[in-house]
Amino acid sequence: MNQMITALPAATPGHAALHLTPERWNKVNRLLVRKALAEFAHEKLIEPVLTTSGNGWDHYRLDNGHTTLEYRFRARKLALDHWLIDTASIEKTRDGQAVPLDALEFIIEFKEHLGIQESMMPVYLDEISSTLYGSAYKHAKPGLTAEELTRADFQAVETGMMEGHPGFVANNGRMGFDANDYRAYAPEAASPIQLIWLAVRKTKATFSSLSDLTYEQLLEEELGTATITDFTAQLTEQGLDPDDYLFMPAHPWQWFNKLSMAFSADVANRNIVCLGYGEDSYLAQQSIRTFFNTSHPEKRYVKTALSILNMGFMRGLSPYYMLATPAINEWLKALIDNDPFLTENGFSILREVAAVGYRNHYYETALVNDTPYKKMLSALWRESPVPQLKSGQRLMTMASLLHLDAQGESLLTALIASSGVDTDTWLRRYLNAYLTPLLHCFYAHDLVYMPHGENLILVLDNNVPSRAIMKDIAEEIAVLNPDAELPEKIKRLAVSVPEELKILSLFTDVFDCFFRYMSAILVEKADYTEDRFWSLVAECVSTYQQSQPQYAEKFARYDLFAPEFIRSCLNRLQLGNNQQMVNLADPAGNLKLAGTLINPIAPFKR
Repeated sequence: MNQMITALPAATPGHAALHLTPERWNKVNRLLVRKALAEFAHEKLIEPVLTTSGNGWDHYRLDNGHTTLEYRFRARKLALDHWLIDTASIEKTRDGQAVPLDALEFIIEFKEHLGIQESMMPVYLDEISSTLYGSAYKHAKPGLTAEELTRADFQAVETGMMEGHPGFVANNGRMGFDANDYRAYAPEAASPIQLIWLAVRKTKATFSSLSDLTYEQLLEEELGTATITDFTAQLTEQGLDPDDYLFMPAHPWQWFNKLSMAFSADVANRNIVCLGYGEDSYLAQQSIRTFFNTSHPEKRYVKTALSILNMGFMRGLSPYYMLATPAINEWLKALIDNDPFLTENGFSILREVAAVGYRNHYYETALVNDTPYKKMLSALWRESPVPQLKSGQRLMTMASLLHLDAQGESLLTALIASSGVDTDTWLRRYLNAYLTPLLHCFYAHDLVYMPHGENLILVLDNNVPSRAIMKDIAEEIAVLNPDAELPEKIKRLAVSVPEELKILSLFTDVFDCFFRYMSAILVEKADYTEDRFWSLVAECVSTYQQSQPQYAEKFARYDLFAPEFIRSCLNRLQLGNNQQMVNLADPAGNLKLAGTLINPIAPFKR
């Protein structure tokens, strides 16, 4: 019997694995092997061999060069070397005998091709196992269909996502969570949680905020008078002076698994005082360590340090980065507000309005270099998008445009069908909301974001995108001009990047890491031609460039219609170092490059 599960914590040992049935395990392994074949082939880590062609599909075989195992499948190669693989067609044989698909075995079989060091292999296999575990859970829970999500609220869509990052094969590791933690804190579990609040001594912590937001105002708006009074009384009852402390939230997992032990000296010496749970309920977002306030949706998101390993990073928060976070957001908001083009477009950000960072004396003294051990206790508050909505509008994470439900149905095509406009019109409005402001920020301000699906929220009118809201600002944006005149506090934004790599902020992050998947969904699920999709992208770029002739020299220097561009590979990054995939201080130095990709909009240059 195919048992369904709920999002409740595992009440018994068996409940923790209730979703791991043979049928479901086979399904999620097939899906992950499909993704591994597609993404590793896209990054030139493996090279399937064409055997026959016909009826719009090509047939391929793949072996590892050492054994008698062989994979065979049908696929269509789309623009940007995207492998659209027929999931049901994948077959594996060993010594001529059919064997089940196994994602863990696939990684081991092709480990030489993937180039992963033996010392890193166990962690990567753990991440693959955890990704499969989570995928089985998502396929077991009674989730909403793609069509139902077109009518669902903001958080139902957020917690209803199935896939995570579309490019990374091991994209749901969450190493550190146990089975109960998964059901309590994973976004797809949709379990309401309350944050733990701490009082931290001011001599070891730093609070920063927007220039028009005080610490007292923030606490009043986020906690309320009664809770502040209670927290203050707790300190007084322990013989401590409340004026010596700052209040800050922490992830419950972080308190129980890291802070209460790794910071035990600070707790014992009352540099950190646990005040208990706050009153408001929150839901974890796709980014795992960020929480949306469901008790009061107009209140701010809270983002917390979380020392779990996920997709190439330990998900901490640096107290040093937190110090400048509000200033960066204030500067960017002013830039957008003072740019008539961006304000007319409707592009906006969710400001990270305040932050607290705590420094552990022992790790600070013992460790010179950047390390996750220095990023275990920080938090920030980010604006909610809810107050920005006008009557009749709704919100949806942009990641949802790549969502396929448990039956394989597309939310993107369902949205378009429900909107009352044709696909061309829908895509034009989406591209104007999303791509146009990114183009302007790049060409007018040398400003780049990390504009993947999870970092964008779309504002929809009748299920048609009307504008985009960018979030996750301070750690993700950069000004690609080392000589840019920036306020002293935020000079870290100005980075030096080789000229030929600057344009990758659009080619890689937008074209290859989002549009590539979006186009494939339209091809597979809506019979919409990829040439039509890329022609609309080209039309959007041309329309913008024609409207801004003052940047003609930069359009030529950073040519979005160039015949090809450098292929930058995400899985190669993770396979190279799955503990710390990227050094934020050196964005260009992080890249793993593998030849070039043919630019799909080049043929449409006007």
